[in-house]
Amino acid sequence: MSNAFDPKELKILSDILALVLEDQPGQSANALEAIRNRARRNAMTGGALKNLFTAIAPNPPTRAPARPRAARAGTGAGAAEMQAARAHIAQLTESLNKLDLDLRNARARNEELRSQLYLTQQARAETQAALSLMKARPAARRRPVIALTFTVALTVGALAGIAGTSLYHAFDAPGDAAALH
Repeated sequence: MSNAFDPKELKILSDILALVLEDQPGQSANALEAIRNRARRNAMTGGALKNLFTAIAPNPPTRAPARPRAARAGTGAGAAEMQAARAHIAQLTESLNKLDLDLRNARARNEELRSQLYLTQQARAETQAALSLMKARPAARRRPVIALTFTVALTVGALAGIAGTSLYHAFDAPGDAAALH
């Protein structure tokens, strides 16, 4: 066991011991159970705990020394360092703000691109559905076209036949007419 005691551990231990001495039986039992668990976890026996209290009683541990404060801006090298540090902090703050703005712009652009991707995917799905419908009914669309083509060809053929017959009779008629008279 080291000679330096952890102030946090001592504070916890003193709080638990204070609860043990309480008149409320539930809190006392819980505090004793906490001491047992902590002793098991730290592999500490009852004798070691007794020795700890004996060591603490005559000379309680001192508090940790306070950290020294930074020197105030005044004269000399300290002032120059302080100015340099402030300039560096201002530069870092400006850089952080710029990066934050860039990040926001990138996220907005990302959302815009996601929206466009979603719309493109919807249009693609609609196009594929229309294409599959067209492929599923090809014969039904061709029948009216075939019937119309056949009707137009028949009409053109009939008109061509009538016109040809009329021309034949128009050129051949004067010779036949003299032969008949």
